[in-house]
Amino acid sequence: MRNTALDMSRLSTVDAAHAAHVLHQVRAATLAGQRPPIPPRPVIDASWQRMLRLGLDPDRSTSSVLLQRDELEHRRRSTVLAEVMRTLSGGLTAIADASLQIMVVTDCQGRVLWREGNAGVLRQADTICLEEGAAWSEDSTGTNAIGTALAARRPVQVHSAEHFVHTLHNWTCAAAPVQDPRDGRLLGIVDVSGPASSFHPATLALVRSVAQLAAAELRERHLRQIERLRSVAAPILCRVGGRALAVDVHGWTAAVTGMAPVDRLPLPKSFRAGRVWLPSLGMCTVEPLPGGWLVRPDESRPAESASRVVLDLSRARRWTVAVYGPAGSWTQELSPRHAELLYVLAVRRQGRTAAELAGDVFGDPTRTVTVRAEMSRVRRYLSGVLAHRPYRFSDEVDVEVVRPAHPADLLPHSSAPAVARARAEARPQPGAG
Repeated sequence: MRNTALDMSRLSTVDAAHAAHVLHQVRAATLAGQRPPIPPRPVIDASWQRMLRLGLDPDRSTSSVLLQRDELEHRRRSTVLAEVMRTLSGGLTAIADASLQIMVVTDCQGRVLWREGNAGVLRQADTICLEEGAAWSEDSTGTNAIGTALAARRPVQVHSAEHFVHTLHNWTCAAAPVQDPRDGRLLGIVDVSGPASSFHPATLALVRSVAQLAAAELRERHLRQIERLRSVAAPILCRVGGRALAVDVHGWTAAVTGMAPVDRLPLPKSFRAGRVWLPSLGMCTVEPLPGGWLVRPDESRPAESASRVVLDLSRARRWTVAVYGPAGSWTQELSPRHAELLYVLAVRRQGRTAAELAGDVFGDPTRTVTVRAEMSRVRRYLSGVLAHRPYRFSDEVDVEVVRPAHPADLLPHSSAPAVARARAEARPQPGAG
């Protein structure tokens, strides 16, 4: 395996002891700032660098203060993941049990809400505090599949010495995020963990598939809710004069009259009944409906243009764009892809063509169809501040980017070339200094 890229599939074909030795060599050299015999996988290397910047001790314990029982039950009742636990458990628990592993489900903060699987492994998991109520985010437990999947917003497998904390070197884990299809919000992580001897590269694909199945079930539930709202809203819209639309609490359109239909109307977090300013519609009158809202744009005055945009990328897992105008402000949470696109446009104020954005985000200038589709979605909630041909922030708008405290922590999930270059410029080179 020397002088070749580290690959989990190839790792499984070599002697377990030799594979563990190679991973320990890679980890020791990388963390010492030296050139390793084989480069670590990019997702692992990025996580290790975050741990070094945090000053996390690799010899620390993985113990954490557990949630109190009432707080644990409250989180279980509050999360949408409770609605798909039967799907997650049915897809993974029996397989985990048979392969001497366990299934773990956490919330979006990395707190363990449920765990099931092999009884012997559950007892072993207690010794590393992989138990209900424990914290498994990166800043609590170092590089691990749960915490790193939270940070990277992507499925991750972490094996043996790829874990930052020594205590976990006898473990292997594979985890995938579960996202809410209604708003793209990260709900939590589903993970399969076990002794390092239970490692198999296909585990990650299995976990990813079950996470996608759970998201599909949530999507189907949402469609049924939209249909119920439509049946309530349709007769009301027939009596409304002028433009109006009925949306659910996440902004998805159930019915519309007098205006072009849109799939979704992005709503501010503090959305309420009364007079509300929305960048795409201007001043609106909002009334409650069972399961949603009736939104009527003000016909008597034109939409007021925004004057300032703040793109907040300072946090590890939650990014927002805030729009400020004469009638007030409005904030929208961003998906990982939209955060990447807006970052590029914020630092390239002269604008980018679809081909240039495709190169910036995908490393492939030919993926213009995907870029145009994503930018169409972005412009639904930023139509007043984003222009196109080329895509750019309007000249009249002041744009501020709030970056993380350390530039190398910029959008840690992202593999976009433009973002990766910005992070690389902030990272010291091996042997420097």
